[in-house]
Amino acid sequence: MSVQQQNLPRAKEIYNKISKFIPEAEWKIHAPLIEKINKLKKEKNAIILAHNYQTPEIYHGVADIAADSLALAVEASKTSADKIILCGVHFMAETAKLMSPNKKVYLPDMQAGCSLASSITGKDVRILKEKYPGVPVVSYVNTSADVKAETDVCCTSANAVKVVESLKVDRVIFLPDQYLADYVSKNTKVKIISWKGTCIVHEQFTGKEIKEIKSHNPGIKIIAHPECPPDVIEASDFAGSTSGMVKYVKENQPKKVMLVTECSMSDNVEADNPKVEFIKPCNLCPYMKKIDLKKILNCLENETNEIVLDNKTIEAARKSVIRMTEIGR
Repeated sequence: MSVQQQNLPRAKEIYNKISKFIPEAEWKIHAPLIEKINKLKKEKNAIILAHNYQTPEIYHGVADIAADSLALAVEASKTSADKIILCGVHFMAETAKLMSPNKKVYLPDMQAGCSLASSITGKDVRILKEKYPGVPVVSYVNTSADVKAETDVCCTSANAVKVVESLKVDRVIFLPDQYLADYVSKNTKVKIISWKGTCIVHEQFTGKEIKEIKSHNPGIKIIAHPECPPDVIEASDFAGSTSGMVKYVKENQPKKVMLVTECSMSDNVEADNPKVEFIKPCNLCPYMKKIDLKKILNCLENETNEIVLDNKTIEAARKSVIRMTEIGR
């Protein structure tokens, strides 16, 4: 049975958009799951949020909102759904819970973690605050609720510089990504006290690799994520958050482009920009890839893997996230 013959809502429309990335044989497995998920989420008044690094069948097939960390945090608080299924990693699900404490939030796989989030704890932050008394703490949204509870204000890669400068101080403690901290320090006069955390995806790229790709692809535009090492950003044409990357491609429509970030994001952006040729890196996030359609369906059917936070943590951590959203991009 071909995809076109399957009597599934929107199946043909979705597949036509992402067929370049998913073989038809694989789609025959995905399509019934997509139908079940989309039907069940309506019955249960659930909403599915997906990060940009999710695979195309999730990002384009079942997500009600597909975006970066900041947008997901904001939209999680706006939804009228009773339940939120967060297709991303654990800290994102926690952030959704912080923004919607009265809703039930689920993560399809509780092992979907993050190297950045696991690089620092609330105890570490308390020690830093003792070492630098009175210095405000800015934590990347890629942190646990425990860390956010010790934080003055959160940020994303999209608004990190703006958040730091909004504090109107001479120095800040900036956690936990050392490369994002380096990027921020080069774009502000505020002294940055950093931590030694890294993203296992972005730290793999090198400036040498970027230069080689440029030499073999004349005219290509290289867009790097600020979590990349400094030599990668220096060798690139533009550095920006995931939302910044999406916007750059959409508005500039370069003939050829490379997004220096997680693989699946390139697929998702290419699906929305078919006239642009993408040269793709192949650094996958093993945590993001723990989420799949079967786990999403199981999560919906059985309401498993609920994110549970105590009221004290929610109250303290929520303040830093709310402050971030008030500052905006």
